[in-house]
Amino acid sequence: MSNVQKLKTRRLVKRKARVRAVVRGSTARPRLSVFRSGKNIYVQIIDDTLGRTLVAAGSQDQALRSGFKHGGSVKAAAAVGKLIAEKAQQKSITEVAFDRQGYRYHGRVKALAEAAREGGLKF
Repeated sequence: MSNVQKLKTRRLVKRKARVRAVVRGSTARPRLSVFRSGKNIYVQIIDDTLGRTLVAAGSQDQALRSGFKHGGSVKAAAAVGKLIAEKAQQKSITEVAFDRQGYRYHGRVKALAEAAREGGLKF
């Protein structure tokens, strides 16, 4: 691992700690947690008081796989955002706390958040 990669990793960990110190999910307002890898993007709605994942979606879901060529694109992130909003509404979840996991609110993370808002989630 080069020095540049170590520096980027350190910065990500610091941002993640800052965000997680503020964002907590409850039964009334669960946490919407985003994880992105180089090839895919995943999102979960988590109740931190119970320690349970209530709803999950990702770019590898069967319903979404054929819709785009690459799971790590902005288009795929927007599709995942719409899917998580639909699944949340089926479970009567309308309001969430957005946990971006230290990722900058830009690109795929922003596309996912905006699509989830359009789908009916409030945060």
